[in-house]
Amino acid sequence: MFTGIVQETAIILSIIERTHFRTHIMQFTPKLLVKLQKGASVAHNGCCLTVTKIDNEKVSFDLIKETLKLTNLGMLQVGDSVNIERPAKYGDEIGGHIVSGHVMTTAKISKIFTSENNYQLWLSIYDKSQMKYIFHKGFITIDGISVTIGNVINNDFCVNLIPETLASTTLGKKRLNDQINIEIDLQTQIIVNTVERIILQKEQKLVIL
Repeated sequence: MFTGIVQETAIILSIIERTHFRTHIMQFTPKLLVKLQKGASVAHNGCCLTVTKIDNEKVSFDLIKETLKLTNLGMLQVGDSVNIERPAKYGDEIGGHIVSGHVMTTAKISKIFTSENNYQLWLSIYDKSQMKYIFHKGFITIDGISVTIGNVINNDFCVNLIPETLASTTLGKKRLNDQINIEIDLQTQIIVNTVERIILQKEQKLVIL
């Protein structure tokens, strides 16, 4: 379980490419290495990956075909920074919202609006079926960062970012057309799916009558 509060960013030192598979070797800081063990889960841009090797500050993670298909991790190159979050522990403060680390789709940055001390990203989601879960003031995770949804227009939505988020994550370096990992809040999914199922059952009963 994660919270969508990025702890630090980490740099990709090297990438080992294979067919539909790659290994990222990351440089972790002492803070991120505390009690880190092989087999542990770590969120990379919101995607839960497993530690496969630890060599001092170098930590390795394997990315399989499904991960490369659904996330932006396969587009990263050596030298790129990644948003990192270690799992939450019982008793930790939950500053964002409950996050599983299971990226559902990606979104393209379609617009960026900036003004003094304000920064707004507009995102165009690739899997349009996910838009039913996206609404004004709802929760969402973008590249592993818990944020509140702003306006929603057709298949686009915006998020408003504070300077601290821009400084402590990779979002401040993003440009137009960059892809962002998206995870929808689980409670939102459950509520929307339940309402849809109830409405469908009622419609089916009316047809039978």
